[in-house]
This record gives sequence, C-alpha cells and structure tokens, in this order.
Amino acid sequence: MKTLSELIVEASLLISEISNHPDYQALIEKGYYPDLTVGDAYTALAYLISEIDPPVITAPEIPEVEVSYESRA
Repeated sequence: MKTLSELIVEASLLISEISNHPDYQALIEKGYYPDLTVGDAYTALAYLISEIDPPVITAPEIPEVEVSYESRA
C-alpha cells in the first residue's frame, strides 16, 4: 500500500498533467471557469502534504556568550 504522501505527490503530478493538457486548455479558451479550479485542487493537496509531512526548518546554532558582571574600571 502506498503512503498518503506518495498518493498526494502522484495526485499533484496528475493535476499538473490535467492543467497542461490540450483539451483542458481548449476548455479554458472557450471560457470554462468553474468555481473551484485545478489550481484550487493543487493548493488543497499542498495544504494536506504540509499537515502530514511538515517541512523541516533547522535554526542556526546560537553560540554561547559568556557574560561578566565585573566592573571594568
């Protein structure tokens, strides 16, 4: 069984193929504008993948700084 992440990636690729397909492009040229678009479907998948596989962002390491409270006279 494929993972959900794999299925989402496959669906995203299919959506890309649909949006670039000549028949779909012809529909757009004829004025086809549904309430929900192919772009909306892609966005929904992007949100879903970010929920199940959030991007890893690593913060840079902050060096320790020694603080001295001695008077510098």
